[in-house]
Amino acid sequence: MERVNTIAAIATALGESGISIVRVSGKNSLEIVNKIFRGKNNRTLLDIRSYSMRYGFIVEEKTGELLDEVLVSFMKAPKSYTAENTVEINCHGGILAAKKVLEEVIKSGARMAEPGEFTKRAFLNGRIDLSQAEAVIDIINSKTEISMKTAVQQSKGKISKEVNLLREDLLEIIASIEATVDYPEADLEEITSDEVSLKLKKILNRMDYMLSNAEEGKIIREGLSIVIVGKPNVGKSSLLNSLIMENRAIVTDVPGTTRDVIEEYMNIDGIPVKIIDTAGIRKTDNLVEKIGVKKSKERIDSSDLIILMLDSSKELDDEDEEIINYINDKKYIILLNKIDIGDKIDLDNICGLNSKFVIKTSIKLGKGLDKVKICIKELFFKGEIKPADLFITNVRHKESLIRARENCVEALDALKNTSAIDLASIDMRNAWINLGKITGDTLEENIIDKIFSQFCLGK
Repeated sequence: MERVNTIAAIATALGESGISIVRVSGKNSLEIVNKIFRGKNNRTLLDIRSYSMRYGFIVEEKTGELLDEVLVSFMKAPKSYTAENTVEINCHGGILAAKKVLEEVIKSGARMAEPGEFTKRAFLNGRIDLSQAEAVIDIINSKTEISMKTAVQQSKGKISKEVNLLREDLLEIIASIEATVDYPEADLEEITSDEVSLKLKKILNRMDYMLSNAEEGKIIREGLSIVIVGKPNVGKSSLLNSLIMENRAIVTDVPGTTRDVIEEYMNIDGIPVKIIDTAGIRKTDNLVEKIGVKKSKERIDSSDLIILMLDSSKELDDEDEEIINYINDKKYIILLNKIDIGDKIDLDNICGLNSKFVIKTSIKLGKGLDKVKICIKELFFKGEIKPADLFITNVRHKESLIRARENCVEALDALKNTSAIDLASIDMRNAWINLGKITGDTLEENIIDKIFSQFCLGK
């Protein structure tokens, strides 16, 4: 019953603006809006053509009082975003005008849409699959041009096409196996275990290609989390200010100036990056500073990349080496700052450090910052960002593809150890199911509901 109800919501951001849009979708959307619409010369909406607009006013149904001057557009099913009859009321921007129009639509017979319900209906009505629906929210949440372009490609079905081809190939093998096993007396071309193995290996190669850039895809979608750490007064806040090109963090010569975590966002060659400036890590008796040091270590554990700053004008001490040992098994870049006043650090004496990611800098003079971006691309994108090669950006998609790959490997093992094609077909069927979870064909309803609950209202 919920799916046949007509739903409505404000589709634009609340706030002062030139125009707001109230979206209405469902079988009775046109009739519901027509109840509160007054057109020029008393024209109604019942004879409006699809993909056309009509000028008029929204009125209170009971009193006939004018609420707002509007343009109403109509999109007839199935050629609409939801594949249902859809009406969009273009009213004046501002919180009050849009809310009053929405209230009248609700009073006239619609119900308030749930978060993401318009896109969910597009999925349930077969206009898009689940991976395309998830790409819609990725477009909305895009922080850089590359992340938006990647999301747009996926909204057009880039992933769906590849996944569906894999599922079709698996289904073809399964059908051949079942025909061979179930109808041995029939005059059908039998499929052998060697033939199945060969076809499975080709499928695995395509899966491996899709997974090869999954980590890069995840970064493009979600961004990088970079934490700047080091002892007090080594230039962490100056680095943050230089990277984001504004004086966001307070910089003084007093050690311990930064007591809390400071977060800012920036764009490095299309990569959305969250830069985190932390309190200086050192032993201290100050309670507030101790809390800051604890937060700094927590950020180290949860970040994608650590930028460790060292004061090159001073020799390394035990506190420096303790921080180096703490980050040694993580992805890091080490900046030897203040080279303009000294160069006393010899990192060759420290075991396990990769000199490739050690950069001599002077934040004060602006030296060495360009190398930081090069190192980031080397660490996460093999030196070059190629968004066109990215298939998998969503963690859920990656997990389903990994499970499907494991199923295919198990099928190969079954063929190798037993030559029993009927046993292998069970694993291949599981792979087919796991791939279907990406497009939503084989995903449980409660998980689908959870995915769409993360959407904004009106989308």
